[in-house]
Amino acid sequence: MNEPITPSLLTFALTALIIEITPGPNMGYLAVLSLTRGWRAGAAAVIGVALGHAVYGVLASLGVAAAIDSSKLLYEILRWAGVAYLLWLAWEAWSSEAETSPEAADGHYGNAQLAFRRGLITNLLNPKAAVFFVTVVPTFVRPDGSVVAQTLLLSGIFVAIATFIHSLIVLLASRMRPLVSNPKRRRPLRRAAAIMLAGIAIWFAFSSVR
Repeated sequence: MNEPITPSLLTFALTALIIEITPGPNMGYLAVLSLTRGWRAGAAAVIGVALGHAVYGVLASLGVAAAIDSSKLLYEILRWAGVAYLLWLAWEAWSSEAETSPEAADGHYGNAQLAFRRGLITNLLNPKAAVFFVTVVPTFVRPDGSVVAQTLLLSGIFVAIATFIHSLIVLLASRMRPLVSNPKRRRPLRRAAAIMLAGIAIWFAFSSVR
């Protein structure tokens, strides 16, 4: 292993950064959640999304992600399950009358637990995440080293970058929370968020077609 690995890692990090700042279902969901439920819920969802990425990284090192990518049936099942899940979240946001004031939303530990689970599920039902670990990560794996170790290392770098970007989104969106401090604004904003989630689901359905 005479070739230095640092340039390769830096190139991968830049690639991951560009991919992560490209709008996607995770970004939209985190922004909507943080605006309507506060930074604690957003932060919990970020952890869930990060865990989802880590799971795909481990699966990629074991070759499972490649099976998902090569199977049209598995890919389509994940893709449409993800679309359906986002639409369900949109419907819940539209029809729910749950309290969304900053004080109430930020003070509920249960909201954080729920946000974590939803962040995890949203990411696991995103087949494009699996495709990333199958198509992008292997191009940075050197044949003269351990494939499993390198895949895990690259996956860790990607998770760190994605978590950083997602945390910034949560921070920026939560700064807009004063918009929901007025009770008269809560229902229109909640329904606007529902429409945004539905739009993300529709966009994801078309953008993930192979």
